[in-house]
Amino acid sequence: MTREKEIYKVTLVGSLGNLLLLVFKFVAGVVGHSSAMIADAVHSLSDFATDVVVLAFVRVSAKPQDASHDYGHGKFETIASFLIGLALVAVAIGIIVAGGLKLSAWLSGEALDVPGVLALWAALLSIVVKELLYRYTARRGKALESQVMIANAWHHRSDALSSVAAAIGIGGAILLGERWAVLDPLASIVVGAMLVKVAWDLLKTNIDELTEGSLPAETEEEILQLIAATPGVEQPHHLRTRRIGNHYAIEVHVCMDGALPLREAHDKATMIEKGIKTRFGQQTHVTIHMEPQ
Repeated sequence: MTREKEIYKVTLVGSLGNLLLLVFKFVAGVVGHSSAMIADAVHSLSDFATDVVVLAFVRVSAKPQDASHDYGHGKFETIASFLIGLALVAVAIGIIVAGGLKLSAWLSGEALDVPGVLALWAALLSIVVKELLYRYTARRGKALESQVMIANAWHHRSDALSSVAAAIGIGGAILLGERWAVLDPLASIVVGAMLVKVAWDLLKTNIDELTEGSLPAETEEEILQLIAATPGVEQPHHLRTRRIGNHYAIEVHVCMDGALPLREAHDKATMIEKGIKTRFGQQTHVTIHMEPQ
């Protein structure tokens, strides 16, 4: 199965789970009079929407390089991850505002509805399902080196964590009675705050890639050591690196004996290129500038 098809398969499994959960959560939230569960349902709705984004962008990012994109279309996968982060921010703000309005009403003396048991069961079911989806998606995302799949996995994990907060708020309100019904909107605010943290982490990673951030220092050091181990090649320097979706782009200067025939110098450069591609993938873009020692 190709990388693109594997991403599609994993995402479709997640989107089916999100669709079933969001319907159940909305029903449970409305019937059970739970703002925390409705907030959790909105989170699942955002998960489903981002699944659609992933499916749309992965097909584009899998296209090979062409006349208009010499380095391929890998950045489209980064854009998809960035949009997921933005969607998460929007959802988080909406949840926090809605919870704050209910909390304000309670402080003004307004009685809040005690959530029903159905809402609690929906939260518990969501915790189990979303944690399983997180583990499945994250494992496959790491295996395929797909940033968008890993971002989507964290969307599953954040939904599981928000369901934990919802379950605590709903369960506390049910057990303690009407006087503590405020635990339900408080739980929705906690859910929103958790989403802000997850969204920030996702956006930070993708902004770094979109602004041509370098690869981690340990990865760059590994590249330099790999080049320096090539016979007849010395002093690798002016190393420049970046990510293009799930691929790397690497530019480096190396020193060789100035008396080497062009063919031999070219063969050594090819040896470096093959070594880098063997380590970091055949789609790695490698540019080597040779200088006489």
